Amino acid sequence: MGRIVTAPDVSLPQVAGPAALPFEQQLSANGKFAMSEATKYFGEKGSVHETVQRISRRLDELGIPFVVVGGIAMFHHGFRRFTEDVDLLVTAEDLVRIHEHLDGLGFVRPFSTSKNLRDTLNGVQIEFLITGEFPGDGKPKPVAFPHPQHVCEIRDGIKVLQLPRLIELKLASYMTGKARSKDLGDVEELIRTLNLSRDFAAQLNPYVAPLFLEKWDEIHSD
Repeated sequence: MGRIVTAPDVSLPQVAGPAALPFEQQLSANGKFAMSEATKYFGEKGSVHETVQRISRRLDELGIPFVVVGGIAMFHHGFRRFTEDVDLLVTAEDLVRIHEHLDGLGFVRPFSTSKNLRDTLNGVQIEFLITGEFPGDGKPKPVAFPHPQHVCEIRDGIKVLQLPRLIELKLASYMTGKARSKDLGDVEELIRTLNLSRDFAAQLNPYVAPLFLEKWDEIHSD
């Protein structure tokens, strides 16, 4: 008989260089790993939640105001869908401080001019939204990214964007951006999952409130 060669263990992705491969590539390359991460994610564990904890702790140490937005914010508000990255809202001035203090120290930029960071331990990307900029097409509109100090809410120990502001930004993004149907879908699922009342529209900017009411009526038309 010939020599038996044991196949390498491919249950976990390989690590290249000083940082983990981009997390989204790890998920695409290894179905077993992706399923494991998804299971952990819905139990508030796994790579994405670990990155939220790590970056939150570092920003708190630096005294930098921030809130978590996007899929993680929705998770802590009660609508749980999987996400492969972390979105944070900060000011432009504080983003400069973040790069000065964190780039190369547990986090790295995906490329030299990027405003975003990657967690070197697991490859999860951290994307930054900037106070005063505009969702969707980026052009001026009645809804802009707010200052994190004014819209912070603590849920499960995590600083997240208040729900009305989260819904405002997603509706404004859908209304003016290209291929942003996912943002509208998120709002529809928030209406269903959280059983939001029609009166919730009163908490929204008048620019997006009519679209919220339209979708609320469609969902409850039956």
